[in-house]
Amino acid sequence: MTAEIRSANDLRRAFTGFFEQRGHAKVESASLIPHDPTILFTVAGMVPFKPYFVGDEVAPYKRAVSVQKCARAGGKHNDLDDVGRTKRHCVFFEMLGNFSFGDYFKEHAIPWSWELATEVFGFDGDQLWITVHESDDEAEQIWHEQVGVPMDRIQRLGDADNFWQMGETGPCGPCSEIHIDRGEAFGPAGGPLNDPHGERFLEFWNLVFMQYNLEKDGSRTPLPKPSIDTGAGLERILVLKQGKDSIWETDVFWPIIEQAQSATGKRYLAGDYNDKSSFSLRVLAEHARSSTMLVSDGVFPSNEGRGYVLRRIFRRAVRHAYLLGTDKLVMPQLVETAIGIMREAHPALVKNKDFILGVLTKEEESFRQTLKNGLNILEGEFSRIGTGKKAPQLGGQSAFLLHDTYGFPLELTQEIASERGITVDSAGFEVEMNEQRTRAKAARKNAAGQDQIMAQYRELLDRNGQTKFVGYESDSCKAKVLAIFDIGDSQVEVFLDESPFYAESGGQVGDHGVIRSNTGEIRVTDTVFALPGLRKHVGVLGGEMNAGDKVDAAIDAERRRATRKNHTATHLLHYALRKVLGDHVKQAGSMVSFDHLRFDFSHYAPLTPIEIEQIERISNSQVLANSTVKNYETSKDKATKAGAISFFGDKYGDVVRVLEAGDSIELCGGTHVFATGDIGLIKIVAEGSIGSNLRRIEAVTGQNAVEYVLDSARTIRQLGGLLDTGPATLVEVVSRKLDEIKSVNAELKTLRTTAARARASELIRKNIDGVVIQRVDDLSATDLRELATAIRADNSIKVVVLGGVAPTGGVALVAALGKNIKASAADLIRDAAKLVGGGGSGKGEIATAGGKNAAALDEALRLATQAAKSIS
Repeated sequence: MTAEIRSANDLRRAFTGFFEQRGHAKVESASLIPHDPTILFTVAGMVPFKPYFVGDEVAPYKRAVSVQKCARAGGKHNDLDDVGRTKRHCVFFEMLGNFSFGDYFKEHAIPWSWELATEVFGFDGDQLWITVHESDDEAEQIWHEQVGVPMDRIQRLGDADNFWQMGETGPCGPCSEIHIDRGEAFGPAGGPLNDPHGERFLEFWNLVFMQYNLEKDGSRTPLPKPSIDTGAGLERILVLKQGKDSIWETDVFWPIIEQAQSATGKRYLAGDYNDKSSFSLRVLAEHARSSTMLVSDGVFPSNEGRGYVLRRIFRRAVRHAYLLGTDKLVMPQLVETAIGIMREAHPALVKNKDFILGVLTKEEESFRQTLKNGLNILEGEFSRIGTGKKAPQLGGQSAFLLHDTYGFPLELTQEIASERGITVDSAGFEVEMNEQRTRAKAARKNAAGQDQIMAQYRELLDRNGQTKFVGYESDSCKAKVLAIFDIGDSQVEVFLDESPFYAESGGQVGDHGVIRSNTGEIRVTDTVFALPGLRKHVGVLGGEMNAGDKVDAAIDAERRRATRKNHTATHLLHYALRKVLGDHVKQAGSMVSFDHLRFDFSHYAPLTPIEIEQIERISNSQVLANSTVKNYETSKDKATKAGAISFFGDKYGDVVRVLEAGDSIELCGGTHVFATGDIGLIKIVAEGSIGSNLRRIEAVTGQNAVEYVLDSARTIRQLGGLLDTGPATLVEVVSRKLDEIKSVNAELKTLRTTAARARASELIRKNIDGVVIQRVDDLSATDLRELATAIRADNSIKVVVLGGVAPTGGVALVAALGKNIKASAADLIRDAAKLVGGGGSGKGEIATAGGKNAAALDEALRLATQAAKSIS
């Protein structure tokens, strides 16, 4: 029965409902920030399931269905530059997918996709075309014999189009794609094979059959448990279901374009891809939506990594608002519209609305100022080039600097330049771009050797399974050495069948300790995960140790106890931060060590002293309550329903560990105290910015916090002794002393000015033809400058050069020009400054310089006298 699909929400429900009825677990969309370190964003529906496909983890379900948030911008997967130019490309999109982890294969995946496409989506089967890999007889047979697709609508394509692989090695397999014929208005007949751009025969669903493992030598060996990974673009299917020409007219974009028209006063011409205003309106709509989703998932504008990509996306939108002639802020209203469209499918947007608007409004305000600065630099380049030349041109290096540093795309620079009759050296720009690409390629190449090491780890995991972790219950255990690798400098990596060592994760550092056998000992200095579940102990080997040896493994228990205090404290601080600053606060990173903790979080302003005090009061009230800390395992759904908050950087399966510490309930797999009172005391010792909209607090706990408080009290007592007062009146006394110092400095400045005027009168009388060049010792550089300023104020003076040895022993030089003298003061003392071994600063009528060679001062003033002759 054909489902009624009028909106994106209808489509999401129809897709997931179909597969839920066929035994698939509905899996909520993962974050746009992936756990896979090889990619910036979640770029496909299968990314969250990658550990199951490669065998690093056991899937908690055999079948799954999801509507995954995806973003492709930056790195290998980059659609950013195509946004607005085509009918389909967007940075943020949603991928509908069904997955089988060694369960069903082609025999179900193919018929189900046809059933869903024809009976639920309601597509005419006679308009559907199928492509299969040139070697995939099995898929072709199922499409033709089991589904009934005529052979003349099944086409075979090669590896470039219909074969998928995860990397240079690993799972891979042929693909089969479903295309729909949109009619002769969109291009010639002949099927997908005759339509390389997919305008007429639009591909809307890709079925990947993971049935091989790609080996190092390029050969493909069959997988013991073939799997299914499919991906269907939500936006593409909406185009078909809503009878639109492109994604821009569908219900996920059109309201934003309408709002953009209202904000800019420009009219959108649907289907016109040559109209510049329509192009800009499409960019505004897409980038408002993608920026909204990225910020909601914890990406913040910055100058590196994901934050840099977000900043590029958002600034591209603001530039297009500028091109449309809009000086006022436009993005906040577009972001609000995007939230309204997506709120049902992504309720977190409603919860984070104020924060998203705050971050992006601030970013637009900031970039509009940057845009002004960039335009000023461009103006400076134009002035330097001049327009009198026969063919004035802006250099490629300058255009690249504007692109790379100020976010100016080449097209914008060309457009502004063309208005002045100036061309841009596009070839030179490409040279700079290619050099940048070469640098990036070299960086990627350095990572290639890591693949071999990872293969070694994966073999170890496949052979022995995950390391049994006993560290929640015990500080030591007996174990067996599974493997030991020499990594140089007397260091080794050792793998055990079970271990009490906590591997670095969730911000908590790895345990230290010792692993002993009858013949050797390893002083463990770090513990990390080589692969999920596989603990790698790194340390220095003394004696001899081999695979198969029986060992005693023991952590540094005192270090672990201190670390536990800091880890539980991060959760209490997170709770307090959200209480004081608001629910927009999200953890953006942490570091939990034995001697201190660091906690990074999203917030748009520095914390005030009062806010810091409130955070300390709330977190320490939780400590003083001395409530029992509960750490237990449960299902992810139950934990989420109980209000547990996930922590940045942690990865969660179907079964999760929940930490209940005081009023804080969060997901965490780390080690923790048994009662909040065990923490002793939480003291924030530092707060500051680590990037745009990102803050960091550092804190100490337990004995370290006590020592910090004692040190602070000692400092207060010492200050009180110096000022002859007690702690209660210390601030008042210091404030009074500062006022006194300020008053004395003001009096001193008045006296200096009076003295300078008096001395200036004396030196003015000594001028020769309006020139005063004099050695004046024992004045600071500031006093010498004031004296020169007083002398030049006299109408008879043309040039002043003063030099002297300051009370500190250094040489100070000052040059000043009288009124209406057209020259540079810096030129008067440039050579003199070099002679005394220093340099200077200043331009125009006053310049200063300094040096260390006092013996050369008289000769330096003689050089200044020579320079003055060219002016006077």
